[in-house]
Amino acid sequence: MRFGLDIAQQRMPWSENASRARFAEELGFDGIWGFDHFQPMYGDGPGECFEAMTTLAAWSGITSKVRLGILIAGMTYRHPSVFAAEALTIDHASGGRLELSYGAAWFEEEHRALGIPFPELKARVDAFEEAVQIVRGLLTTDNFTFEGEHFQTLDATMHPRPVQSPHPPIWIGASGEQRMMPIAARHADVWHCFGPPSVLSEKSARISAHAEAAGRDPSLILRAASLSLENEPDKIARHIEKWTEAGFGYLVCGWPAGGREQIEAFAARFLQP
Repeated sequence: MRFGLDIAQQRMPWSENASRARFAEELGFDGIWGFDHFQPMYGDGPGECFEAMTTLAAWSGITSKVRLGILIAGMTYRHPSVFAAEALTIDHASGGRLELSYGAAWFEEEHRALGIPFPELKARVDAFEEAVQIVRGLLTTDNFTFEGEHFQTLDATMHPRPVQSPHPPIWIGASGEQRMMPIAARHADVWHCFGPPSVLSEKSARISAHAEAAGRDPSLILRAASLSLENEPDKIARHIEKWTEAGFGYLVCGWPAGGREQIEAFAARFLQP
């Protein structure tokens, strides 16, 4: 099992954000994760909140081993060609440590507050399926042309190629069984979803069925979920065992109320030395 740590980068100064990134690397987490929002999602009033892609670029310069990702980058915030260029840059800046996450976005209130268009669900999901194909195409193909309803490219080439070949692992966050999960089954290297093992094991089986229908080997799609560190260690161990039995290989750990001491206790028991 691989473990990432959610840095929870809201309502804290940059110095603490950077300190948490180094802390996670020193403890041996596989990855550090932020979120793709421009305002704090919880609590009252304004507060510190740093943009996600530039945060990953900054983390690449203050860490050397840990992998870097966003849970989950929202398609609505950036044109996919711009997102591909940002991902390419971060992959090089980090020496090939980017986890390229992608989703259709969901936080309508933030979009409305900042004047960012928020299409209705069908249009948003349609656009996302086009966007993920464009991102992969631009990272792997010269003279890439794509004609979609929402996005287009024409003989587009981006160099250099990513450090990771053929591209950084593409994570797709998806829980919707009608549209988003089939998209993940067709295009994701990693599928991430929130929920307990009892629910997500059934969804995972559906991902496998969709992948087989699309001609893909389901075993090539890594399953990822989330893990709370708020419980006592033996209960955490039982949860990890259940995730393993359900076929999941990556868990993103939430930053617990007990802070660094609680995370250090988890690392001492569950992370490889």
